[in-house]
Amino acid sequence: MSYSASQSALPAHAAITAIGGYVPDHILTNDDLARIVETNDEWIVSRTGIRERRICAPDQFTSHLCFAAVENMLSRYPVTVQDADLILVATHTPDFPFPSVACQIQERFGIQAAGAVDLNATCAGFTYALHLANGLVAAGLHRKVLVLGADTMSRITDYTDRTSCILFGDGAGAALVERTGHGSGFITSHVGSDGSGGVHIYRTGLSDTLNGQPLRDSKKLVQNGGMVYKWAVQTVPQGMNALLNHAGLSMNDVDWFIPHSANMRMIESICEKSGFPADRTLVSMIRYGNTSAASIPLALSDAAAAGRLNRGDTMLLFGFGGGLTYAGLLIRWTV
Repeated sequence: MSYSASQSALPAHAAITAIGGYVPDHILTNDDLARIVETNDEWIVSRTGIRERRICAPDQFTSHLCFAAVENMLSRYPVTVQDADLILVATHTPDFPFPSVACQIQERFGIQAAGAVDLNATCAGFTYALHLANGLVAAGLHRKVLVLGADTMSRITDYTDRTSCILFGDGAGAALVERTGHGSGFITSHVGSDGSGGVHIYRTGLSDTLNGQPLRDSKKLVQNGGMVYKWAVQTVPQGMNALLNHAGLSMNDVDWFIPHSANMRMIESICEKSGFPADRTLVSMIRYGNTSAASIPLALSDAAAAGRLNRGDTMLLFGFGGGLTYAGLLIRWTV
């Protein structure tokens, strides 16, 4: 059920009220990868910061990771999801083209009166979904939105390509965005895209050409890592500054930076270029690899579980990835 703005005289504000995460049991270490392709632990760590990643079981798909992430969230916080009125799942690796992962979640948890939709903004998916959830709640159209970021990257990784197979892992994160009458947890946002760079990271589908250019029709992820790196290191600091300028804040006002956990060296470059301290940056790729849409919620979930986050902390979330897409959010931690 959706709600119109006229149904309540209270100001419509949104905040994150719970967070959860899940990764599969199976661990794929750098030494394991060295038995598959020509690489070694030192080479991988020095270039990516990644030490291990989690891989789905043969019968485990994105929906299963989402189920477990929601269950983890419910085990940690006194919240419910049966009364959610919208489910947003950010993923580019759904179990099927349709039915959506969101519809599978609706059925699994017996959510009776909710819209359900998957959205694809690749590695920026979770921040895009939070942006949409905040807008819909602030507009008075919804009261409680269940937001997930999840991907099974192992399903689309080419394990003969040593430059990309070392990066990716599987995981899911879940969050609740709810209407609150005591101020918003969302400060401002900055979203955008650069479709001209789509050819630098893609996976083929019904078409095997893009803007007249032939694509490698392998059905696996293909990326030009160097070009994506250059784009991210330029785009993310600019987006961070745009967020802060719009909010009238400075880097010193931000307690935590949570970027998409693509590559530790990339994040170090982003921190250096933006002037943000690397020791106040939360990442998930060291133990989980690049989990695409799941990387930001996993970093938040782990930090919350470890007691590192304080109510009222100001956080800068920034997702970026294929499309090319990017979305940044400034939020106050209200969990």
